[in-house]
Amino acid sequence: MRVYDIIEKKKLGEVLTDKEIAFVVEGYTDGSIPDYQMSALLMAIYFQGMNDKETALLTECMAKSGEMLDLSAIEGIKVDKHSTGGVGDTTTIVLAPLVAAADVPVAKMSGRGLGHTGGTIDKLESFPGFKVELPLEGFIENVNKHGVAVVGQTGNLAPTDKKIYALRDVTATVDNVSLIAASIMSKKIAAGSNAIVLDVKCGSGAFMKTLEDAKKLGDAMVRIGKEVGRNTIAVVTDMNQPLGNAIGNSLEIMEAIDTLKGNGQGDLTELTHTLAANMFVLAGRVATVEEGLSLADELIESGKAIEKLREWVASQGGDARSVDDYSLLPAAAKQMDVVLEETGYVAAIDTEMIGKAALVLGAGRENKESIIDLGVGLIMHKKIGDKVTKGDVVATLYYSDNSHTEAAIRYIKDAYTFSTESIKKPQLIYTIIR
Repeated sequence: MRVYDIIEKKKLGEVLTDKEIAFVVEGYTDGSIPDYQMSALLMAIYFQGMNDKETALLTECMAKSGEMLDLSAIEGIKVDKHSTGGVGDTTTIVLAPLVAAADVPVAKMSGRGLGHTGGTIDKLESFPGFKVELPLEGFIENVNKHGVAVVGQTGNLAPTDKKIYALRDVTATVDNVSLIAASIMSKKIAAGSNAIVLDVKCGSGAFMKTLEDAKKLGDAMVRIGKEVGRNTIAVVTDMNQPLGNAIGNSLEIMEAIDTLKGNGQGDLTELTHTLAANMFVLAGRVATVEEGLSLADELIESGKAIEKLREWVASQGGDARSVDDYSLLPAAAKQMDVVLEETGYVAAIDTEMIGKAALVLGAGRENKESIIDLGVGLIMHKKIGDKVTKGDVVATLYYSDNSHTEAAIRYIKDAYTFSTESIKKPQLIYTIIR
């Protein structure tokens, strides 16, 4: 079998066989297929696409290219959650204890962020002493004992996906639905959960800018899940403005805690309840999403969810007192209000601009060597549909030095678009693909 023939076949729009896809993944993993040939195949796939079976097999082969976690020692149905990413995306910090409080095991591997804020792992390090690295035995033990553990992703999880993604990133082949779906799902499958709930973002702060593209991606991932025997649901959600009000690591942790105490922002609460309800259904904890939503409300109101957060933080070495005493969390030295001169209704927010504001303050990484300042970021006070009068504070910056505040203020001001007429608040959840 020759990779040249496989490239030619896909270039002509033909369907690749199981053996051909396995040959390519194995060859690129062991180095026998060079970058230039893999690049040619990726470009052929980019233009010709892949059908459901091809995409599922590519996913499965990439998942099996490294370590496949065996979570069978954890009792119950394990349901994983993945978000395609956004600004102010604090959902895992809320979801993990909320779902675990319902006796649904949460065994999750998450990543660090390369962008406007840290990833889930970075945010968890805002809890003093929190250990994001555990041996597999300790990871499983924590889930069995406490119902929840979230750790950094192992370096040997779907390693071929990492190689292929790095190549896609420099060959203009990133934005292909089959390749995106296979990349995301390969890591989820390798992580060992029985079922998967996907939060697919769309809008100005998401990778998928249009609802149509987000639905295509969600549908592709659900179909992959079906092909490989993992029950999968995709929730397509809006990211045309930040989720919640906090953007930054420690700031988002505080907002997550407030949400678990029943004092969160409406959109963050709505989304986390919807995701939790679907996780409850997949785990067999409830029969319907409606029952799941009621259960989520009950866990918040009873205090079981916030108590589970305290237990989780302590179980991974963190200081559980910080759940109630925010002064123990990392904090920026200074803060500054951002005031706009416009009067009207917020018609649109360029969410990517808001993310850039957080990034220049030090909340995220511009490259892998960047050091995150866990205390900095910003709080949004005005969102789409809100009325703004000249002189109103639209955001508050939290920062450590003055060197980048001007840039952050400029990004925030450029992000807002106003209307003289009232604007309807945007829909948060567009559709659920089952």
